[in-house]
Amino acid sequence: MRFTLDQLRAFLAVARTGNVRRAAEELHLTQPAVTARVRTLESALGVELFDRSASMRTTKNGAALFGYAEQYLKLNSLIQRDVGRPDGVASLFRIGVSETIVQSWLPDFIAALREEFPRLNVEIDVDISRSLRERLLSNAIDLALLMGPVSDYRVENIALPAYQMTWLRAPSLAVSDPAEGAPVITFARDTRPFRLLKETLLERYGTGAVIFPSSSLSACFRLVAAGLGIGALPLSLAADYLASGQVEQFDPGWIPAPLNFTASYLATPEAVVSGRAAEIAQRIAVAYDKK
Repeated sequence: MRFTLDQLRAFLAVARTGNVRRAAEELHLTQPAVTARVRTLESALGVELFDRSASMRTTKNGAALFGYAEQYLKLNSLIQRDVGRPDGVASLFRIGVSETIVQSWLPDFIAALREEFPRLNVEIDVDISRSLRERLLSNAIDLALLMGPVSDYRVENIALPAYQMTWLRAPSLAVSDPAEGAPVITFARDTRPFRLLKETLLERYGTGAVIFPSSSLSACFRLVAAGLGIGALPLSLAADYLASGQVEQFDPGWIPAPLNFTASYLATPEAVVSGRAAEIAQRIAVAYDKK
C-alpha cells in the first residue's frame, strides 16, 4: 500500500470543499488531475473514499482517513521545519499586504522572515483588505496582513497592534474642522476606513464635509503637506512629516476609530510556515508599535 503526499492533498481538498472543481482551484490543478489522484489513492487503499452519488461526500472510510491525512501532512511539514536545516524550506510563499503595513513595518517583516527561511521565494501582493480576504479564502495567497479578522472557520487570525488615527493639516492651512470646506484626504473609496469615516462625517456634519479618497497613502500625505486638504490618516505613518514640520496635528473634537489588523492564514495541516510567518509578523509589528 503506497500513496503520496499529493494524493492526500487532493483527497483533503475534495473532502473539505465537497467539490472537485473547487478542490482543483484550491490546488491550482485541473479537475482530471485531482480526480486521478483521488482514484489512485482509493486504489492504493483498496476502498472508496467518496460517495459519488452524494456530491463527493466522504464514505465511512473517507471520514476515517480525513483525520489521519491531516496529521500526516502536518507531521511532514513539522519534520521539514524542525528536523531539516532551517534554510532547507524552499517554496513560493505568497503574502497579501494592506498598504498601511507596506508603509510601516513590511520591510522589517520580510527581513525577519528571510532570516528564518532563507530559501523562501517571497511574492508580495499589495491590495485592499477586501480583495486580500477573497484571495486568502481562494488559496491564492498564503498569508494576509490586512484589516481583520477574517470571519471564516478555516482561517486563523493573529492580532496585530492597531493603528491610531489622527487629523493632519499643513501649517499654512487655517482649518480646524472637517466641515470648514477643506476636503478630507483619506483611504480609498472601497476600503473599510473610508466607509467608516464617511458614515461618521455624514452623521456629524451632514453633507458639509467632502472626502477625497486615494488608493495611495503616500499620495495622501503629500497632498496634505501641500495644503490641498486635511488628512484623516494613521498617526505612526506621519512621523517623518510631523518631524519635518510639513504637517501638524489638530483636534476637531473627535478622532476616527483605530484600524485593527491581523495576520491571517488558512489553518490547513501544512500551514506550518504560514503560522510561523504570522507569529513573526506579530513580533515585528509589536516592535514597530513600541518605537
